[in-house]
Amino acid sequence: MTADNDHTYKMTLSLNLLKHLGFGLYSNVPAVLSEAVANAWDADATVVDIVIDARSSVITIIDNGHGMSIDDANHRYLHVGYERRQNTETATSRSGRVVMGRKGIGKLSLFSIADTVTVQTVGEEGPHGFVMTRQDIERSLSDDPNADYYPTELETKDLTITEGTQITLTDLKRRTNTAARFLRRRLARRFSVIDSKDEFVINVNGDRVTPSDREYYSKIQYVWTFGQSGEIAANSANRLEHQQCRPCEISNDDPTMSIHGWIGTAHAAGDLKDTETNESINNIVILVRGKLAQEAILDEFGEGGVYRSYIFGEIHADFLDQDDLDDIATTSRQRIIEDDPRYEALKTKLQEELNVIKNQWTDLRNQQGTTVATSNPHIDEWFQSLRGDHRDAAKRLFGRIHQLPIDEEDDKRQLFVSGIMAFENLKLRNLLNRLDRLSVDNLDALAETFAQLDDLEATAYYQITRDRMLMIDKLEEIVDADEKERVIQNHLYDHLWLLDPSWERATNNARMETTVNNVLDAVVQSLSEDEKRRRLDIYYAHYAGKHVIIELKRYSRRLRFDEIHSQCRRYRNATRNALQGMNRGNETIELIFLIGENVRDWVGNMEIENEDRLRLNTYNTTVVTYDRLIENAQRAYREYTNRHLELGRIYQLIQRMSDQDVETLHPVG
Repeated sequence: MTADNDHTYKMTLSLNLLKHLGFGLYSNVPAVLSEAVANAWDADATVVDIVIDARSSVITIIDNGHGMSIDDANHRYLHVGYERRQNTETATSRSGRVVMGRKGIGKLSLFSIADTVTVQTVGEEGPHGFVMTRQDIERSLSDDPNADYYPTELETKDLTITEGTQITLTDLKRRTNTAARFLRRRLARRFSVIDSKDEFVINVNGDRVTPSDREYYSKIQYVWTFGQSGEIAANSANRLEHQQCRPCEISNDDPTMSIHGWIGTAHAAGDLKDTETNESINNIVILVRGKLAQEAILDEFGEGGVYRSYIFGEIHADFLDQDDLDDIATTSRQRIIEDDPRYEALKTKLQEELNVIKNQWTDLRNQQGTTVATSNPHIDEWFQSLRGDHRDAAKRLFGRIHQLPIDEEDDKRQLFVSGIMAFENLKLRNLLNRLDRLSVDNLDALAETFAQLDDLEATAYYQITRDRMLMIDKLEEIVDADEKERVIQNHLYDHLWLLDPSWERATNNARMETTVNNVLDAVVQSLSEDEKRRRLDIYYAHYAGKHVIIELKRYSRRLRFDEIHSQCRRYRNATRNALQGMNRGNETIELIFLIGENVRDWVGNMEIENEDRLRLNTYNTTVVTYDRLIENAQRAYREYTNRHLELGRIYQLIQRMSDQDVETLHPVG
């Protein structure tokens, strides 16, 4: 076997591997900037200024920490994979800070958002710097995978800093979000070391990044806290309604295994979503050594239930990153290795806490649900009428409704109304189950049961009646004959109750409908041209064993009685023959002629009209004008509502509440 340089085997790092480990490490600006900020922390910086020049597409990161010597730049910063913590002299910063960096590949992440990276730093030799470009690195490794890459050294005249380190990112990638507010919010959420007053300051375009930029605290309704940082969050929550302190310890045998932070629930599920960026904070983040380690641990628990939509929080778990133990973070530094025993211990602890939170949150929202619901005087009136177990059940109902992720007050009020209806139906079922045990002599109990049944029927029918009255009122407002003709033509078949309040929708029977419609079409084709011009449309419907034929005449055309009588006989005979062919010849046929102007023969002669209508009755035939149709429907439904104004406390409650929302109903047309 031939060997190169007396070695049999050789490992080569390919350009493809470099792309995956560095150039494609992160996909967003905050994650990339976090690596630069973490380096500044490790260099004992107290101030990091991030300057975004969106117009020129340039990002500059400047810190006042210990700069790098040329040797540091070569053997640490430019050494991909340099593990700082293996060297006891550099495992902590010069001032004793616990450092954040570990794998030594974070600097490559800068190429995830920019093609050119310029570094200036002030070391022992004074200021110096270099420029790296993605294209040069790729070209160098493409020519020779074993080649060293030599960044371009900056000339002295191009050096502009006197302390610390400055990194300039140019040739930014497309779709790079550089909005200042967005970056402040994301950086605030990625670092807890900004919580102290002056130890570490991050500025974005001159504005200091503060804990309030996380936009967490105003959203917290209930919070469960762990240690001092949890107390700080609770004290900052200006809409807080409940706090409970929870134990920090994970293991009694190892005091280093503990957590601090908080888990909260929002007032409304919608509070956790930013409508501008479509971001959601409906999760629990894990921070280690003051820096984000994992953004979404809650997803790993498979938590179900409504409360899951309200949860958010931040947990600090420094025990996950110990210098003398294996690195627990994945290569991307944005997640934690899932099967590590330390991580499994953390998840066990959090699962225990989530079980506690779920139960307490449910109780708290149930209690608040009654308060919210009964703030409406109509619901309170209903609630006050309940006694004993029924009142307790109503509280549970209000609580469940209040748990639902519904943010709009009008929507929630309507849901409370629907909930009351459901409650009364369930309550009624229990009463009906008791009927068999009631003595026939106990008339009072029977009367109460049937009164409640009437109550619910009146309530349900009121909802239907109100909607129908709105449609009828809209029809009445139409004065234009052509418009009235069009609207009735479009809506009559699906709203047969306009003709008779007892009619709902037609029964579907495709074969029968096809057969009858075919014979009716044949009759229509046999009409004279003048008769055809007078008609508008014909409908056939089957309802409760009755065959209904509705002929719509033109609003502007006036008919003679003999025309109607003749068509009536033809429609009836043709339909009867078709039904006999289906062995249904004995079923009732009813005809309705809907006309615009009254029959010519009847104008000014009531006696003749009455005689003709009696003749039509023998054929189950009715003639009605468009205007009389609307008038009859209106009178029928108004009589019903007037008759039932005093019926049922539930009916009256729904009526008063629903009247608040009458404008939300869909009008006709």
